[in-house]
Amino acid sequence: MPQATTVRGALWAAAHAERAALADDLEGLDAAQWATPSLCGRWTVEEVVAHLTAAASVGRLRWLRSMAGARFDADLHNDRRLAEHRGATPAQTLERFRRVTTRTTGPSGHTAAWLGEVVVHAQDVRRPLGLPRTPPVGAVTPVAAFFAGRDFTVPGRSTAQGLRLEATDGPFAAGAGPLVRGTTLALVMAMAGRRAYLDDLEGPGVATLRTRLADG
Repeated sequence: MPQATTVRGALWAAAHAERAALADDLEGLDAAQWATPSLCGRWTVEEVVAHLTAAASVGRLRWLRSMAGARFDADLHNDRRLAEHRGATPAQTLERFRRVTTRTTGPSGHTAAWLGEVVVHAQDVRRPLGLPRTPPVGAVTPVAAFFAGRDFTVPGRSTAQGLRLEATDGPFAAGAGPLVRGTTLALVMAMAGRRAYLDDLEGPGVATLRTRLADG
């Protein structure tokens, strides 16, 4: 139990650091940049930030009530919570996000998933904006392991099924089958369904990933 507590603490510390880094990256964006489409479906940069604020603000009981109120439609639940935490202006949206950077709130005890929420959505906005920061490999590796092991916040296990994933910049490796190689971050983003990162990967298994993400 003490070891699990230590691991959980390290994961939350990484999530806090990634939230703070993203907030710093977004300081000074103009209106057009805030309205830029992200890699996350129909959401703009500002909407992704509001979603991250919501994710850091909704605990288990509130999440269950919100999901029940949305008839367990995850998209409707997310849209409602996003609207709740979006500010009247992008600057206010960013300020609300800054206020939650050190929270340890989540709908479940899957801390690696909530670190993954920050890692993935941060890149969802950084990539379209041309912001260069890459999170540390040490922060991304537990996310990669979590995504490869189960379908939870993203269908990572299904996406990677029957493939061998190997990181070129860290210790992460998982699965068996046609090889997919790339940075830990690129592997995480691919498991999260982000097609924009497929060109950052190499190996015979990339074609399979491309087909799966095209069908998703």
